[in-house]
Formats: sequence, structure tokens, C-alpha cells
Amino acid sequence: MLRRYPDAGEPLSCKPITKGLLNHGYRVSTTRGSYFLKHHLDDSTGDRATIVRQHRATQRLQSLGVPVAPPVQDTEGDTVTEIGGRCYALHPWVDGLHRAGAQLSTDQSERLGALLGAVHTGLEQVMGAGLAQRTGGSVGSGGSVRAVGSGGSVGSIESVGSVGHRSPDPADTFALIDDLLAVARRRHSRDAFDELAEHRLLERRTLLERHADRRPPTPGPPATGWVHGDFHPLNVLYRGGDPVAILDWDRLGVQPRAEEAVRAAAIFFVLPAGKLELEKVRAYARAYRRAAGASAAELAAAVHRVWWERLNDFWILRWRYCLDDRRADPQFPAVSALAVWWTREYEAVCEAFTG
Repeated sequence: MLRRYPDAGEPLSCKPITKGLLNHGYRVSTTRGSYFLKHHLDDSTGDRATIVRQHRATQRLQSLGVPVAPPVQDTEGDTVTEIGGRCYALHPWVDGLHRAGAQLSTDQSERLGALLGAVHTGLEQVMGAGLAQRTGGSVGSGGSVRAVGSGGSVGSIESVGSVGHRSPDPADTFALIDDLLAVARRRHSRDAFDELAEHRLLERRTLLERHADRRPPTPGPPATGWVHGDFHPLNVLYRGGDPVAILDWDRLGVQPRAEEAVRAAAIFFVLPAGKLELEKVRAYARAYRRAAGASAAELAAAVHRVWWERLNDFWILRWRYCLDDRRADPQFPAVSALAVWWTREYEAVCEAFTG
């Protein structure tokens, strides 16, 4: 691999990085420094053309002053290496730490919002407004998926999520809740997680029945644009109090822009009890609106759509019960509690994003 990058030096060590849910990463140390080697595994974003598009976007964003870590070019000027049908990319290693919202001051929260606004306006410049059309990109973890199988068991995963940018249909969510409840109740060795999952599924069904008439409409084209697609604490590196690199552009695509701002806030500023730090959200949102040129009405619509998305979303339970993957289990208590708290404090949350 490194023979394709003669300026990288001779390899000394290669250590896997444990963080990250979709792709594999390694810290490679050489005689000339350290690098991040990314092994692209996600089938939906791991093809060469998609990766090259991501790389070109980060190269152009860097020229605008956005803190990113574009890939290293090989002797042919390429940034993607294919070995055994898989794609790899070599990036400079960036020293820094991940910081959740609880570790950010109000001023730093404001700078975070301004940073995301700069990302959105920068992407509009480097990707071209004419390219802002629906590209079939991921919507993050918000799409609703129903797991179905023979005999009522959860087996293969069949997407019943939003087509284009339509919001989840509660009828699909009710069916998913039934499927997940059946699996959670059948487990031979039930633990505290399974008990909490059953409680939250029943609670969510009641909330959806109560609020089914509040399903949001499909947003129009002016609300969409190029977005990072996965803006959260593990994809932003800090050195001291300042962000030095935005990582993992796998989900780069065209989506409702303000929704990314709301989703990011719901991850950065959620407390373990499932509440949002609304003072920090308010500072973050004001800075985002100024930097992105987004109106209060656009943010209000995004708040409503992401709230609805959260009410209908069970991605952590799908990973556990459909894929037997428990890596996201620790996030479930706060994430599931947030949907309930957000419903109860809907007006206060909306005001924080728009005031």
C-alpha cells in the first residue's frame, strides 16, 4: 500500500482504531510521520466514484479555510487505492480529541454552529448549486426500516423509510414496533436492556398514536443542499478549544440542510438523562443561522421533521435485534429518552433553535 506513496516513508507500525461503526481505520506510523489509513467497507458509500467525489469536496473545502483532512495523493495523483476489490485512502494524521457538547462552553457551542454553517455554504460553492439534486444519499440514522422474516421473526431488513425526503409513515413504524417487541419478548436470557427496549417501544407506540396527525410534509427544493451527512462528536477533532478537522465524509450528499443542523445538535447536546442543553443549543443555532443564511422558519420546519424522525426511529434496536450488533447499545438510554422529552418540551426546543 505505502509503495504507492513514496513520500510517506517506510512503515514502522499499523494499529487499528477502535472507534467508528461502519469502516475500518488504522494509524500508520512511518519514518516520515503518522497517517490515517481508511478501509472503506460500507457498500452504500464504498465505491470508487463516490469516494473520489468526497475527496475532491474536502480538497476544495480546505481551500476555503474549512478544517478538513484531505487524502494524500499517490504517484499518479490518485487518492483511492483498490486492493482485492476494496478501496483504501491515506490521510494525514491529525492530533486532536473528540468533544461532546457537555465539554463545550456556550461560546464553543456557538463556534460549532458557525462551523457547520460554513460547511454548508462551502459545499454549495464547491459542489455547485446545479448539482444539488436528489442523489439517493443516506439520511443518517433517521430512515425507518422494517425487519421481517418467516414466522414473524426478525430476519432480513427491508427498507420502508422515506422516499426522497418524505417523513416516516407511522403505519410502517407500528409494524416495526410489533416486530421488535416480538423479538425482545422471545429472548431466552432477557437483561435490563431488553426490559428498557420493551418499555420504550410501548411508550413510543402510545406517543405515535397520540401525535399521528402531526406527520410533517415533504420539504421543497429550496430547503435542500449538500451536507456532510454525519456531523457528530466522533467526526470533529478538537485541539484545545478549537475544531481542527471534520472527518468522515462518507455520507456527503444532498439533503435538507437545516435538518443536519438539528440532528447534530441532538447528538452533541444531549445529556445522559435524554434532555438537551437548550442554552448551548440556542447559541449553536443562532450562529448556524447567521453562517448558513437559514431563516427561523427553516429551522422550525427542520425541528419538526427531526422530532418526527426520532419518534419513528429505532436504529439501535434494529442493530441489536436484526443484525445482532450491540456496538450502539450504550447510546440507547439517552437516545430513547430524548424522543419522549422532546415531545413533552416541543415548544421550548423549537424556541431554542429559532429564537
